[in-house]
Amino acid sequence: MDRAQYLLLMGACLLITLPLEVVLGARVYRSPRRLWRALWPMLVVFVAWDLIVIARDHWRFSERFTTGLTLPGGVPLEEVVFFIVIPICGLLSLDAVRRILATLARRRADRG
Repeated sequence: MDRAQYLLLMGACLLITLPLEVVLGARVYRSPRRLWRALWPMLVVFVAWDLIVIARDHWRFSERFTTGLTLPGGVPLEEVVFFIVIPICGLLSLDAVRRILATLARRRADRG
C-alpha cells in the first residue's frame, strides 16, 4: 500500500475536482488542446529541473512511497503525474471560479 499512496493521492485530487468540470461547467477536460498548451511548458521545465537535481544528487525520492517506475534519468512516474495532476486541479478550480463569477455578474446585470 505504501508504494501506491502517492498515485492514490493524485487520483483522489482528480476525483475531488471532477465535479468542477461536470457540475460547475469548467471546461478543462473538454478543451484538450488548451489543456495541453497549459501543461507542456511546465512539464518541460520541471522535468528538466528534476533531471538536473537528480543527476547532481541534490535530492532523492523515497523508494518506500514510489512504485519504482522511472523515466530515463531517474525521474519517478509519481513526479511526472504530480506535474500533470496538480495543474489540472488548479485549472479546474480557476475555470470554475471564473464561471461562478460570470454567472453572478450576469444575474446582477439582469436585476439592475
